[in-house]
Formats: sequence, C-alpha cells, structure tokens
Amino acid sequence: MTENENGHTDLVEAPSGAIDQLTGPAPEHDPVLEEAAIELEDAVGPIEAAAEVDAPENEEAPLVLDATTGADQDGEAPASDGGPEGWTGPEGDDEEEPERYVPSPYDRPGRWYVVHTYSGYENKVRSNLGSVVASRGMEDRVFEVVIPMEDVVEFKGGKKVTVQKKVFPGYLLVRCDLDDDTWGAIRNTPGVTGFVGPGTKPTPLSRREVESILQVKPEGVEAPAKRSRPRLEYEVDETVRVKEGPFADFSGQIAEINEDQLKLKVLVNIFGRETPVELEFSQVAKL
Repeated sequence: MTENENGHTDLVEAPSGAIDQLTGPAPEHDPVLEEAAIELEDAVGPIEAAAEVDAPENEEAPLVLDATTGADQDGEAPASDGGPEGWTGPEGDDEEEPERYVPSPYDRPGRWYVVHTYSGYENKVRSNLGSVVASRGMEDRVFEVVIPMEDVVEFKGGKKVTVQKKVFPGYLLVRCDLDDDTWGAIRNTPGVTGFVGPGTKPTPLSRREVESILQVKPEGVEAPAKRSRPRLEYEVDETVRVKEGPFADFSGQIAEINEDQLKLKVLVNIFGRETPVELEFSQVAKL
C-alpha cells in the first residue's frame, strides 16, 4: 500500500513470485536438523523417565489445619481416631467414686449408754448383767455390753511389754432400748452403781463418741496402727536411784522424760555439782 498526493492510500499489487512463495508447498526437511532433533530426544528421554519413577503417583497437597477449630482448609474437621462419631470416651471416667459405706456401731438398734461400776469388777458386772437380761427375757431390748480396751506399754523387769488395759476403768458401755424395765434391770444388777447422766434420765452417747471409743474404720481400709500409750512409772522432779552404769548407786532428780526413746534425764550430784545424765528407764529405780 502507498499514499498518493491527495492523501489517499492506493493498493499495490504484490509480485506473483512473492505470493507463490507464501502459498506454495512447504520446504523439504533438512537432514541436519532432523539428526540434531533425534539426538536431543535421546538425551532428554531418560531424564523424564527417571522423574516419572521418583514422583509419587497420587501426591496430595499437605493438610493445613486451623489452630482454633481444627478444621482443614476446606472447612472440614479431621475424623477422630478415638472411636465412632459422637463418641466422647468411656462413661464415668470423670465421675468421682461413691463414698464407701462405713458400718457404725451407732447405727445398730438401740442407743449407747455409759454405766458406772466398781473399778476392777468390770468383767464380773458384765457377766452379771448378761445373766439378768437372759433371766428376764430382755435380749430384744438389751443388745450389747462392751468394756472399751486399748494397748498400753508397761515396763516390767526393765523390758517393754504391751498389755491391754481398760480405756475407762469403772465404766461399761451398754446398747439398749431404754425404758423403765430395762433401766431397772440394769440399775439393780449387782456391781452397777448407776448410769452416767442427770437423775433417772441417762444421756446416750453421740455418734462421734461411739465411733471414737469403738474405733470405727472404713470398709476395705486397714485401721491405722494404734500407737501404744506408755504407762509411765516416773514423774518429773521425782528422785530416783541409778541401778547400773558408771553412776550406779547415785541418786538424782528427774529433769526430763523422753517417752519416744524411753529415756530419762536425771540431775546427778557429782563433786558438788548437779550434772544431767541421760539414762534408760531400766537403769533407774524408785527410792
């Protein structure tokens, strides 16, 4: 195309040879280029095959979870490995174990009363009371007679001995349905001097008192080892004689008593001065 003098564009006919070059048959293949293309294909082929072997068949994009909701990028929450949908774990894991029932002597029929008797005759009075109840047919109203006991440490012949002693010498515990008949039968039993309580209205023991005296413990749980109560033969400021050791036959005043180690601290007069000497219970004697 050419522009004439008047500013108009004129079409210029192209030479027939040029058009034939554009629309004519395709040029023949160059053997040199074909050979170079074959060599390139042979070189690239093994690399592509190796890449196909190393790549996983079904490679998936890494799973990204929301830190707050636990859902993935598609908004779906991951399935739980702990069980089927809606399962929240075994029932009762967070529930507290029910309290164990503790059988208490306080819950037995009747009420507990304290009966006073002569000290040293508790066993005899208990036997007498059992005979009175049986003779009057009161077994359905007088249920139980107890002498509370405890372990006590005594020192005999310089040795520690554990013996059972009465917790309340001169007293018995009686469980009964108290009325005029049972009150008269118990009160008139030989050896009984009366009930504990004002006048003719004995006062029953409370639950705490009963369980404390009779050593109630929970079911399935061993009772804690009951600490023995030493029965001391000596008192502070008491004068004793040393029986053995380097201070044998010396006398002194007790300044301190160690119940746990079973020892005494005695002030012995040595060369006009009182010297504290630590001795075992078995090394001293009363004057």
